[in-house]
Amino acid sequence: MSPKEIVFISGKGGTGKTTITSSFVWWLHLKGEKFIIADADVDAADMHILMEPRPWKEEEFVGKSVAQINDELCTYCDICRGLCRFDAIYIDEDGTYRVNPFRCDGCTLCEIACPVQAIEMVPQVVGRWFLSRTPYGPMVHARLKPGAENSGNLVTMVKHQAHLLAEKEEIPYIVVDGPPGIGCPVTSAISGASFVAVVAEPSFSAIHDMERAVETAEHFGVPHGILINKAGINPENEEKIRDYARRRGIPFLGEVPFTRCVVDALVKREIAASSCEEVRGALEGAFGKILEVVNES
Repeated sequence: MSPKEIVFISGKGGTGKTTITSSFVWWLHLKGEKFIIADADVDAADMHILMEPRPWKEEEFVGKSVAQINDELCTYCDICRGLCRFDAIYIDEDGTYRVNPFRCDGCTLCEIACPVQAIEMVPQVVGRWFLSRTPYGPMVHARLKPGAENSGNLVTMVKHQAHLLAEKEEIPYIVVDGPPGIGCPVTSAISGASFVAVVAEPSFSAIHDMERAVETAEHFGVPHGILINKAGINPENEEKIRDYARRRGIPFLGEVPFTRCVVDALVKREIAASSCEEVRGALEGAFGKILEVVNES
């Protein structure tokens, strides 16, 4: 059987998604379940801080290609610079044509237009991905270079490696710490998921972004539910989230209270559910609902 994939996402950053995901990992481990951990938030990976991974395999990740100009062939005709809509091609102080790799979109127009074939597209190493051991089980994670793109493809790579390992070792679950927002990395993270838990905090902007995250999951037909984190800071907004779930027929997974204990635990690099009894009690019900839905699918 294919492993069941459980993904935690949020409409915006800072909702405590990784705090909840790591607590789910701890809870599953406590129950004696076998699973793979996957950190799909490759643009701002932080799951490793709590999981303490020890890599046993590491590989480069090759992203998009960028233009490179051969000085020996270039005739300085300026055609490429005139055509580049991204302003990636510029003239250096010594009069040499250069390409800014952060501006280049890899469209290949300059390569096609160059009359002397002085331009070629060169693949770029944009990050690395890792297979690691943790106290809780195997972990697949990655590190994207600053300013690098193709994070959606790197998310796909992380999930692919997690599935390969899970199928090889006959591990039934993959727990994914997904990225925030609704962009390409998120669609890559939730693609093929068995269940998506949308983590929301009771703030005005978070509610708006939560709705967008829910609509993204709905668009791709992925089963999903809503979990409130930092409950207690704004009861009125919490009721708005619960009402939204009722109106849309979305499973409401529960509420995790806002408490200083979580802050203290994270400062010490401890998992919230392992250190905070109040949080642990609130999450047990939510995690039980998630596992019930996943096992029925």
